Amino acid sequence: MKIVLLGYMASGKSAVGAVLANKLNIKFIDLDSYIEEHEQLTISEIFTKKGEIYFRKKEGEYLHELLNLKKDCIISLGGGTPCYGNNMNLIKNNAASFYLKASITTLFERLKNETAQRPLVSDIGEENLKEYIAKHLFERILFYEKSDYTISVGEKNIFIIIDEIIELL
Repeated sequence: MKIVLLGYMASGKSAVGAVLANKLNIKFIDLDSYIEEHEQLTISEIFTKKGEIYFRKKEGEYLHELLNLKKDCIISLGGGTPCYGNNMNLIKNNAASFYLKASITTLFERLKNETAQRPLVSDIGEENLKEYIAKHLFERILFYEKSDYTISVGEKNIFIIIDEIIELL
């Protein structure tokens, strides 16, 4: 069984994935961390040195590799992963997918202090961040909504989110 967690950056995919994997006693893989480990560069460095097109190509290759692993695992994706290449179809055909849905306000509150670690929002500035999130989310939501399940995260405790996911499995 493969479980894929997707959604916008700061929606809680990595945090939920790690705790869920621990609870289900299966491996947790954060796709961005996996890419960094294999490329020997941070995501920000990949964007800066090799460009977004290179990153998206490698992201699709590593996603394919992970979905073809023989063991059960939970994979948390980067916010853009489902929106490029054939990634969403690949996910739909190889895993149970969960969209962790957060409001623009929730995402803004989580992201405003993290922009340095997030290449796509590092140069936006807090005053433009909410509008950027709204526009970006609008572009990506069609992909996110193709998930098997949608979990509204809002201000929910991580353990409530995990219980909802387990109930749907």
